[in-house]
Amino acid sequence: MSTEDKPFFDDPNAALREIAQNPAAYAHYLADFNRVVLDMQAKLEILQRETRLHCRKTRVEGDKWGQAFLRSFPVEKSLNDVLNDLKSISSGLEKSAHRRHAHDEKVQEVRKNRKEKAQLKARKNNPPLQAAPENTERQGAQGPNVGYGGPTSIYNLDRRESA
Repeated sequence: MSTEDKPFFDDPNAALREIAQNPAAYAHYLADFNRVVLDMQAKLEILQRETRLHCRKTRVEGDKWGQAFLRSFPVEKSLNDVLNDLKSISSGLEKSAHRRHAHDEKVQEVRKNRKEKAQLKARKNNPPLQAAPENTERQGAQGPNVGYGGPTSIYNLDRRESA
């Protein structure tokens, strides 16, 4: 069986799926496209310049001043439009790579924030047990719960010591 009958991948989109899952591979893949676009842009800029020079100096006998320019204008405009489209494609590819990386960072941040919220909620619902404070009696005191620290009722207010 030859390799022409058998596809290189079982799934033709498997390689792109892996690239889409990894932000570094995504940026590298788009950088390759960007290099091609920038190379095309550079060559078309040279072509634009040469076309402008040729079209503007091509004169027909009996032309008035500016008629050669007016004839060359549609050709120049079409190349300018293509160059503007290539510039927007290039900037779009760069934006896409940056946004893919920012998306991955945001996902990590959301995971971290949700984990912290879950920990705070768990602490709020199940506070850690604290040891009961030890009841140490002060020496020289008249007895337990005497003074401002102990529980009192309104019936024994007259027996409290004053400050």
